[in-house]
Amino acid sequence: MRISKLADRSGVSAASIKWYAREGLLPAGERTGYNQTDYGEEHLARLHLIRSLIEVGGLSVAAARAVLAAADDPDHPFGDTLGIAQASLPQATTPPSAESVRQVLDVAAERGWEWCEGNPGVPAAAAVLDRYRALGREDLAATLPEYARAAEIVAAADLDCISKNLDAGPATAAQTVVVGTVLGDALLAGLRRMAQANESFRRFGPTPGGSPS
Repeated sequence: MRISKLADRSGVSAASIKWYAREGLLPAGERTGYNQTDYGEEHLARLHLIRSLIEVGGLSVAAARAVLAAADDPDHPFGDTLGIAQASLPQATTPPSAESVRQVLDVAAERGWEWCEGNPGVPAAAAVLDRYRALGREDLAATLPEYARAAEIVAAADLDCISKNLDAGPATAAQTVVVGTVLGDALLAGLRRMAQANESFRRFGPTPGGSPS
């Protein structure tokens, strides 16, 4: 298909398509003549993935390029692909306090977790505790074990999804790692809000002026 049709079907402007190709996020189309390039369904699927990573996942172009490169490499170990996907997500700009890091590591140790040194989840979780403590609140730290238990359930679902895609080939499985890690955060946030509303209704009844779906 011509770039104009690709732009129409993907919702991405022709200029952005050319830019993604120059930046290495989108494979180049097939040159079919002077100043003419043909694109296939694989380019359409790739554009949807790029938009998802950047617009929904909040990744920078550089971060999206890194995770796509890992997903495209069939010989890339899944563990490394997962680490690259995790590292691509927005990180805290201020190093967390030693106290909050200790609290996070203590809970992880109690749960018997294993992880590689430098996992970005540690400073990310600790930074949240610091923010909460700055408000004069310590109660969030007390709920860490419950959050960790919920995280285990989500992580098991993530890896189940990856395992189910192994038969489709390493490239598909690697893409599942990337999509599940980056977009999974956004999915979990949406479901959490729904679950909060459900739990609030169960405990306290409907909100005045509102009604359950």
